[in-house]
Amino acid sequence: MLFEGQRGTPAHFLASTTNGTSGNATFGMTSGTNGCSTNGALTYGGKSWLAMNGMMDELSKDMAMGQGEALTTYAVVLGVAPEDREHFAAVTHEHFSQIFSKADATAEDVHTNTVNVLKNDPTLAKYATQA
Repeated sequence: MLFEGQRGTPAHFLASTTNGTSGNATFGMTSGTNGCSTNGALTYGGKSWLAMNGMMDELSKDMAMGQGEALTTYAVVLGVAPEDREHFAAVTHEHFSQIFSKADATAEDVHTNTVNVLKNDPTLAKYATQA
């Protein structure tokens, strides 16, 4: 669940080693011999990482304040580089009402809205394509 939504060989490699699989999977990913494509987004049975880990409440509080552990964790999961995380926090704080657009927003709503906000920011747009 830690790597949900991430793309690319590094994310798939880390997910496979974190999940305790053997080296066969990593060899197959890098060589393409086992039919595993590292271009697809990682998912966990259709359940959002945020929802699975009960982070929605904490994330909403942190985003409303513009700082906090859950917000930093979300930035890491989205692949936001350390040098852009302060800007990520400021932008998501500024667009809080757009990201958490309704009281019963789902994790999927929040993620989709976050990606849309990132797409419109010159510094953060590059992370919207990774999410």
